[in-house]
Amino acid sequence: MPPPEKRTLAKRVTGKGASKRVEELEQDLAYTKENLQATIEEMQAANEELKSTNEELQSTNEELQSTNEELETSQEELQSVNEEIVTVNAELQAKIEQLTDIQNDMKNLLENVNVGTIFLDTRLAIKRFTRDATKVFRLVASDIGRPLADIRSVIPDDDLIPEATMVLDSLILREKQVRTTGNEWYLVRIMPYRTLENVIAGVVLTFTDITALKAVEAESRRARDYAQSIIDTSRRARDYAQSIIDTVREPFIVLNADMAVVSASRAFYQTFGVKPEETQGRSLYALGDRQWDIPKLHELLETILPKDTSFDNFAIEHDFPGIGHRIMLLNARRIPGEAGTKHLILLAMEDITTRGVPGQGRIQDTQSRTGT
Repeated sequence: MPPPEKRTLAKRVTGKGASKRVEELEQDLAYTKENLQATIEEMQAANEELKSTNEELQSTNEELQSTNEELETSQEELQSVNEEIVTVNAELQAKIEQLTDIQNDMKNLLENVNVGTIFLDTRLAIKRFTRDATKVFRLVASDIGRPLADIRSVIPDDDLIPEATMVLDSLILREKQVRTTGNEWYLVRIMPYRTLENVIAGVVLTFTDITALKAVEAESRRARDYAQSIIDTSRRARDYAQSIIDTVREPFIVLNADMAVVSASRAFYQTFGVKPEETQGRSLYALGDRQWDIPKLHELLETILPKDTSFDNFAIEHDFPGIGHRIMLLNARRIPGEAGTKHLILLAMEDITTRGVPGQGRIQDTQSRTGT
């Protein structure tokens, strides 16, 4: 057991230490309280932040849900648009195939119609050309895009560039015939190039070979000139013959194989008092009051004359309109026609009323005499 002094000292020491410890504990407690209060405040703040965040998240969730619904709607619309695109793509593919077929058809058409064609833009630069166009212009594939004025042609006397410019300005088709250095002929047509929207996008030149046509025209012109010379010669011969016929005092007519009057002399018209329009082209048997419609004359003209070349001194008596009773002596000659044509008949008439009638060959028109 320690002595009293030591026990008193120990108590004093112990009392001081406890008090200090209490102070420390109180300080620690105060610090802990402060920390706890701060932590509580932080937790409350964090809780409020979490609450705010939760509200934001909830709002974001609602927005996402709305966005998801919009995306679903958009997906449906995109699917519908995609189906439309597929349909349009199929239609475009079909149109592309059609355009390809049309291009192939146009290519084969232009290459097989034997018509040279040059397509020019509004600057008269070459857009494309066909194979036959190279016969007129010295064109190669690399000339596309070049002005046509820079390309040499085989047309020495004609410059088509001013013509193309006039068509581009007036929009009026122009055409002309040109001859090449090789003596070939082409019909050149210059037309405006119109798009499907009716927009003028240049001009089109076509070259049609008309060399054979020109040769035919030249031959036809020579034949026409030759025929005209023959016609003129024939007309002169006919006029000459008609002038001779008109100087003969006895009347006569020329008949064809059908017994129609081809021509008549002036003496015939004067003797019987008829006009050319009443005579030419009509049948002999229908003239006047049918005074020539005699069976024996039919036999002579249609049966005997084709076998023989002529008959002579066939007499008829008749009361002719306007000139009265007459005795006519008929003589006929067969005129052979040219190859491929029928013969003609020259029938001459001689008035022998004042001389009487020869004994042989006389046939009196008893029908015309009955009424006298």
